[in-house]
Amino acid sequence: MSEKVSDYVLQRLREWDVERVFAYAGDGINGLLAAWGRADNTPEFVQARHEEMAAFEAVGYAKFSGKVGVCAATSGPGAIHLLNGLYDAKLDHVPVVAIVGQTNRSAMGGSYQQEVDLLSLYKDVAADFCEMVTVPEQLPNVLDRAIRTAYAKRTVTALIIPADVQELPYSAPSHAFKMVPSSLGMSHSAPQPAPQDIARAAEVLNAGEKVAILVGQGARAARAQVEQAADALGAGVAKALLGKDVLPDDLPYVTGSIGLLGTRPSYEMMRDCDTLLVIGSSFPYTQFLPEFGQARAVQIDIDPFMVGLRYPFEVNLVGDAEETLKALLPHLKRRRHGAWRAKIEKDTARWWEVMQRRAAVDADPVNPEYVVHALDALLPDDVMLSADSGSSANWYARHLRIRGAMRGSLSGTLATMGPGVPYAIGAKFAHPDRPAIALVGDGAMQMNGMAELITAAKYRDRWQDPRLVVAVLNNRDLNQVTWEMRAMAGAPQFLPSQAIPDVPYADFARSIGLDGVRVEEPGGVVDAWQRALAADRPFVIDFRTDPAVPPIPPHADLDQIEAAASSVLQGDSDRAGMVRQGFKAKVQEMLPGRRHREDRPGAEE
Repeated sequence: MSEKVSDYVLQRLREWDVERVFAYAGDGINGLLAAWGRADNTPEFVQARHEEMAAFEAVGYAKFSGKVGVCAATSGPGAIHLLNGLYDAKLDHVPVVAIVGQTNRSAMGGSYQQEVDLLSLYKDVAADFCEMVTVPEQLPNVLDRAIRTAYAKRTVTALIIPADVQELPYSAPSHAFKMVPSSLGMSHSAPQPAPQDIARAAEVLNAGEKVAILVGQGARAARAQVEQAADALGAGVAKALLGKDVLPDDLPYVTGSIGLLGTRPSYEMMRDCDTLLVIGSSFPYTQFLPEFGQARAVQIDIDPFMVGLRYPFEVNLVGDAEETLKALLPHLKRRRHGAWRAKIEKDTARWWEVMQRRAAVDADPVNPEYVVHALDALLPDDVMLSADSGSSANWYARHLRIRGAMRGSLSGTLATMGPGVPYAIGAKFAHPDRPAIALVGDGAMQMNGMAELITAAKYRDRWQDPRLVVAVLNNRDLNQVTWEMRAMAGAPQFLPSQAIPDVPYADFARSIGLDGVRVEEPGGVVDAWQRALAADRPFVIDFRTDPAVPPIPPHADLDQIEAAASSVLQGDSDRAGMVRQGFKAKVQEMLPGRRHREDRPGAEE
């Protein structure tokens, strides 16, 4: 039997070292499914429960492996379902290739079943490369370019293959007019700015007395160089959420996350600095950066289209973070670590004391901050962490300290609900010998996390380390939106939109062969984490948490909290709880630190 187009597509994926494709079946890719059968399921077809989850798993796989993620879906509804996960990849600059089916060429334009104009549909999410294969000779060029472009531009690309084309005999492009040959592979490149630009950046940084550094995911491969730069400049380092695992949090000058979900020392460092160095980050919230004109600023980013977006930078260095810093470091003048660095380290140490105290605040029934804070000391040094969007992202950002080889990610820019569990599954396929933990809210768990537990159950025997822990912060409320309504709109909680059912998540896990436990009092929190991290299978912990515990922004003071509370006292269903918990949480920042008894209460307000 001659080789078909579908056979060749899988062969070419293997030649690109693609080991798995996250997908869901449908008749628009029947030809590919048959080819998978002929190829002994190589690359492996990983069956998600929904195409959106397949895309999220491809994103998680790409984030945690550094390799391209590949997903596949049928024509029409399958291709549509992929979109949310693909936009997550695009906005977080993650290389993902989507392979989607289409109706037969003979039916195109005939309002046929499941016929959707996929080229138009995908022209934004896969703007850098989206092509439809209409004859076999277009391969391998279009597939090679899709993968190469995804890698080179860290973005989404798409390949549309009509069902009848999948079944055609494969014919390679010939040495002829209007034939386009192709070749495999691409070498690694690490661009570096010109020497004169490096010198200009060094002049700005050397002139500063209060230097702040902000790192994002683009600095991940430059950990050693970032540490050296911070040491030379006497700087503190804040981390965008996508860059949470760039530097370990046990370095005393690492102030933690920045932004609405960030820490107070990160906020104050940016407020008070006179010089800013941003490395590999497109952090969007300018209100958490220095006032315009306050600080001289330098940016390093590999993407020329992402420089100069967030702050009036004096020098924009386009280049690989590691190579650019290597070129920059010899030009930096080392300085003694004075009052600026000492204040950053003192404020950071005090912040972790505040977090510990906030976690210890009583709540009804369990404080979600305690749930996540208790996990911090139990984290395996090689754990892979994912967090869903919502209040769970707050506690992930503030209470978990990265150390060792830990990795972590979430939907940073799209901030979509739902990727927590599929990210963890994608991470397990990237590193089956490492444990994974997903922190999710009950809203995200009901949206799609429960169904994706079935995927974990299906593939758990494939993972050398069986641990995949899903922690559900079950407060029966779409909590992040509730607090945004209160704080931003001055509106009370609207129960018809915010209240969600209480679901026995651990019971469901056990019903499909996994394990789990429900925790309804603080005394059971640590034991539950220990059980989950010692389990021989994926494990779900259903934590019954208090929805009244507020995700207080780092810049909020007591007056602002009281104002927000008073604006909703008339009519909010949880008005007493939110005032009580908001006051108790904020007062922890006003108490004197254990290490700094000389601090007067409220001195840092």
